[in-house]
Amino acid sequence: MKKDKCIGCYNNIYNNGAGGAKECWSFKTAKVVWRKMVHADQIPPYTQKAIRVPDCYHKPRYFYIDAKRQN
Repeated sequence: MKKDKCIGCYNNIYNNGAGGAKECWSFKTAKVVWRKMVHADQIPPYTQKAIRVPDCYHKPRYFYIDAKRQN
């Protein structure tokens, strides 16, 4: 996995040297997976297309669920 997959993640600041860190603590074990990005206020069914993100990826007020999940 490359760090360009981390762009937009809440913890990506650690990949850029924030707080003296060299990289995010999840980077070495992260795997790229297919997930649906669901806003906290969205009501099922979740019909958006799946995207490829690291399994540790997260943004405030969003949830990342299995790509095959309907609701």
